[in-house]
Amino acid sequence: MKQVVRFAATPHGRVAYSVVGSGPPLVFLPGWVSHLGVLWQVVTHRRFVETLARRYTVVRFDKPGCGLSDRGRQVFSLDSELEVLGALVGHLGLRRYVLLGSCDGGQVAAAFAARNPDAVSALLIYGSCARGYDLAPQEVRRSVLSLVRAHWGLGSRVLADIWFPHASADVVTDFVRLQRAAATADTAADLLEMFYGIEVESELPQIRVPTLVLHRRGGRAVRFELGRELAALIPGAQLATLEGRLQPIYAEGGDIAAAAILAFLHDQIGRVPIGVTLTDREMQVAALIAEGLTNAEIARVLGVSARTVDAYVECQDLTVAHTSTEQDARERRELWTIRCFTVLCLDPRKPGTSTHTTSEGDRRQAVGQSKLSRQSLQRIG
Repeated sequence: MKQVVRFAATPHGRVAYSVVGSGPPLVFLPGWVSHLGVLWQVVTHRRFVETLARRYTVVRFDKPGCGLSDRGRQVFSLDSELEVLGALVGHLGLRRYVLLGSCDGGQVAAAFAARNPDAVSALLIYGSCARGYDLAPQEVRRSVLSLVRAHWGLGSRVLADIWFPHASADVVTDFVRLQRAAATADTAADLLEMFYGIEVESELPQIRVPTLVLHRRGGRAVRFELGRELAALIPGAQLATLEGRLQPIYAEGGDIAAAAILAFLHDQIGRVPIGVTLTDREMQVAALIAEGLTNAEIARVLGVSARTVDAYVECQDLTVAHTSTEQDARERRELWTIRCFTVLCLDPRKPGTSTHTTSEGDRRQAVGQSKLSRQSLQRIG
């Protein structure tokens, strides 16, 4: 997938953001520091995002003061983070969305969900805690902040050792490079101090949306017991324990973490959105689209003409203008594909429950050896 960076105005400066994928929106809140450009070159990070983007429209952004966002930040607080998030989703016109927050981004996501339950469809928190000051004793926190301000080169290496214990030299070096590209010494220290100071313990019991807390069992930066406590404070929250010691969710077992997230969302958001319904036949077509079949292949499986399958795509009332250009037709088919795939994931009905049943043998024959399922949201026809 190609990353395109755009900008949105917030009360604390312009933030750089990127949108990839298709489907319901999922807003990914960054951890301590980030840089959209550098992170997109990290293979494990990119693969994690692209896995989620097969089912969801993933929105990522750099905080004010970080990465490609405006660097002249003055206010560092939970409220300022909430204002930035609110401005971004408003800029994008999002009404309801999933929030995924990592580290202090998890604290921000939790507070936002508690205060905006109608806007958040599900909450995902990774590697976070209820009280930032629990991350380390006071004297250790002071020493780390002083080191970062006085000697960012050495400070970034110390933090890399905390976040990536026993990682290879190349991995540690890459994270050091990310930190120093993402923020100046003062901003990095201010953001870390903000993380240390955020408390959301009182907000957590107010959360009323489906919540999954993911945490590494052997994490050093944010100890496992802090994640377990956070999950226990949220009514009905589920706790997913991830193996490994590396702090970033993508850095170790990212595919497993992404699979856990997608499975949770599929189980918890188990209803068809109002105004989005498909007939039984359209459900069959959607299921075959999800396998990566073309219109012609779907027609052969269902025993209908290719034109009939085309009609299911073209008759949908979509927002793309009804023009005759090939590009517009392609966009309309892609939008309908996304719509079908989303409803297929959320509709409790199973495709093929009507009398027009597709046999497993026919489906396998049509799919063949092409391995197209990974491209199911990219095209039809």
